[in-house]
Amino acid sequence: MDKVLLLGRIVATLQSDMQVLQRAAQTAYEAATAEENIAENKYDTLGLEASYLATGQARRSAEIRQALLTYQQLLLRDYDPARGVQLSSLVTLEDEHGARRLFFVGPEAAGLKIDEGAQQVTVITPRAPLGQQLLGRRVDDEVSLGAQIFFIVAIA
Repeated sequence: MDKVLLLGRIVATLQSDMQVLQRAAQTAYEAATAEENIAENKYDTLGLEASYLATGQARRSAEIRQALLTYQQLLLRDYDPARGVQLSSLVTLEDEHGARRLFFVGPEAAGLKIDEGAQQVTVITPRAPLGQQLLGRRVDDEVSLGAQIFFIVAIA
């Protein structure tokens, strides 16, 4: 898989997510400030709930915006066997049953999944337990996630 193409897909996904979230936050803000949602008694909490929702969505939008900026500035590095897995590495792991999974070590957006044909790439960060274990590792090294053991079969 081409890392430049993957980076472009990550940026496009983050842009799309940000647009959807901004529209949702605007809708929640409008609901929170609508005249018909002004509380008539202490049990009327529709406006307050919409306000909490708008605040949470605005916060999440800011997180996505920061991740987007970070990925737009990310320099992709070629794999250096002397350094092992680093930020921007694309790592293929194989479990003991032969099932393979692809992970991109990125600076933000942990858990983001990018479909590339029949393959799916999961973004992990160095802060994640698996990301911490992968840093500095090389092909044929093994890492564990809970009780499951994975072998590094490829790094790009």
